[in-house]
Parts: sequence; structure tokens; C-alpha cells
Amino acid sequence: MILKEAIEQLKSGLAGVAEPQEVQAMIRVICEDVFNYDQVDVALRQESELPDFAQERIADLITRLRRHEPLQYVVGQALFHGHKFKVTPAVLIPRPETEQLVDLIIDENEGSDLRVLDMGTGSGCIAISLARALKFPQVDALDVSRDALEVARENAATLKVKVRFFESDMLAPQPAARYDIIVSNPPYVCWSEREAMEPNVKDYEPGQALFVPDNDPLLFYKAIAPYAAQSLERGGRLYLEINQRFGNEVKRLLEDCGFDEVRIIDDSFGNPRFAAATR
Repeated sequence: MILKEAIEQLKSGLAGVAEPQEVQAMIRVICEDVFNYDQVDVALRQESELPDFAQERIADLITRLRRHEPLQYVVGQALFHGHKFKVTPAVLIPRPETEQLVDLIIDENEGSDLRVLDMGTGSGCIAISLARALKFPQVDALDVSRDALEVARENAATLKVKVRFFESDMLAPQPAARYDIIVSNPPYVCWSEREAMEPNVKDYEPGQALFVPDNDPLLFYKAIAPYAAQSLERGGRLYLEINQRFGNEVKRLLEDCGFDEVRIIDDSFGNPRFAAATR
């Protein structure tokens, strides 16, 4: 099988799975991550022979994608903050909005040797990106899922950064330490919002990392905020990704916990997506 035939087979097999423009983007990812052809290679090597496994691999890809399995799980990795991270169904797929959260932290914290804690690290994308971008930080990260921590540790090793990982529940967080920055992208989607979500999210990504009860939408923030109020150094900063429906409620919670300079910050789509506060 040559590259041109593989691309045509993918186009045909994925027709109707997504909009044509999205299918083209999926094919670009497959060509790069599965067959090691970037966009220039694809343009110049249409007649190139693919490995013997190509036919079987393409059939498997099409089957899984037609079941709405996320492309990132199918190829086993996702791009975040300029680097490829391993992802499995044990971890959420990193989102562009969370890249904005990382950029906010980097832009606002230019000091050296900062102590950072990422609560609910998942794939480790936040912790690892901060470990790479800040100046000589000490980065800790916790998660309740052993499978997620295994993925995160592998990502840290692959990207050659030092992060200390801990198995701990955000609702009763450990370790007890002092930090300059605490960040979290906790579960914040209400169960009532689940049916409006795309199948590739609600049917495949880990529910424990996504959903909270309708009657307690601030469940994790009510644990994170007092922990951060006790664990942050004076002048330390807390950064949170939030449900856009509850920005005012998160702001009041942080103020009630004694935080100053509480801000609700819009994402690139104009939705209130982040909270930041100073102890």
C-alpha cells in the first residue's frame, strides 16, 4: 500500500464521522503519529510505500474512530504546550484551554526556585509543562488514580523533567507542605451536562476526572481552597480551571477562605474559565 491509497482509504472510512475539515485534520495526525510523515512528506511522497502493517492498522483506526473513540487515545498521544504527552483512557485528554492556564501561570510567575503543586495531575501535562517553563522550580503533583500517575511518570521521564508524584485524593489532599503556586483542573462538569457532551468525551474519557454531582458542583473547590489557604506561602498564588457556570460562586468561595485579588479570567473563547487568587 502506498501513502496515497492509505489517505483515500481513511477519507472514505471516516466520511460521516466528522466534518470534512476535521477529517482532514485527523488524517494529518494519523500520517504523522502512525506513519511518521509530516505535512511536507504527505505532499511529496504520495507514491511512497508504507510498512506491511499499514493495511491492518488503517482498518483498526477506522473502526475505532467510527465508534467515536478519541483520536488521541487511538494514536496514544496528545499535543500540549508544544510537547507530545502519552494519553490513555486513564487520563483526560489535555485541552487548549488548559494550555492557556499554564501560560497564565508562566506569565505571572517570573521568580526562580518556586515550589509548585498540581492537584489532580492526570497525564501530568500541567505539572510537566510548568517544570519545563519555570525557572528551576520544585514541582509536586498528586492524583487519586494509580493508572493516571503511571502515565504521568512516564511523560515526565520522556520529557526529561523532575516532578514528584503522590497518590492522594483532592478531597483529602496530601502532602502537607508549603508552596508558592498551587494549580488544579479538577472535575467540574455537572452530571446533568453529560448528555449534551460529544460521545468521544462522555463515553471514553474517565468520568471521575470530569463529573461532579449536580447538588454539589463546587465539591472539589471546597476541598482545594482551604488546603491552598493553609499550604501557600504568604503572597502565594492559586490557579484553578472552572466551570463557566459557576465563576461567581468560586470567587465567593475563595474570598471566604481568605484569598485576596480574586479574579475570574476568560478563556480564548470569551468564557469565564479560570480563577486566580493570592494568599
